[in-house]
Amino acid sequence: MKNLFQAARVLLLDLASTFLFLVVYLATDNLLLAVGLGMLLGVVQIGAELVRRKPVAALQWISVIAVLSSGAATFVTHDPRFVMLKPSVIYAVVGLVMLKRGWMNRYLPPRAAPVLDVATTFGYVWAGLMFASALLNIALALSLDAKTWAAVMSGWGVASKVGLFLIQYATMTAIGRRREAAASVAGPAASQGA
Repeated sequence: MKNLFQAARVLLLDLASTFLFLVVYLATDNLLLAVGLGMLLGVVQIGAELVRRKPVAALQWISVIAVLSSGAATFVTHDPRFVMLKPSVIYAVVGLVMLKRGWMNRYLPPRAAPVLDVATTFGYVWAGLMFASALLNIALALSLDAKTWAAVMSGWGVASKVGLFLIQYATMTAIGRRREAAASVAGPAASQGA
């Protein structure tokens, strides 16, 4: 579970500039300040990785490029929709990465080995959630004002991911216990027949 939380932390860091934009914009109602601080955070995150001589992941590069391009478009047009659409790019890229069979397996503890097939299925469910979130974000960004969009997408982002995580955890735990019980019943019977 620690590895799964690490993966979630990486995704949150990739979306940090968007979250900063939302918080500053909601608190100050100053679009240009919010966009500027979001762009600055994106650049600082990449710069910190480069200074520490750590490799910068592809998703981080995509995120900072999306932040800078959407931020620049917002500065030129004074239209927050460019920044509001940026999470859709990240969701879509993450969804594409999650289509790789078994991507989740490296985040699971060794005791989850009996349910790796279930984890693979949930990997595709997570990809579907990312694509659905991207589409929802586009629809809301094009139809709502920035403050309403921020409230709705913030709520959706947290609720959908926590909800799916809890469903996955409960399902995998139940299936794992059921398979473990079946194996323990079959084990003695198999050894008696030998």
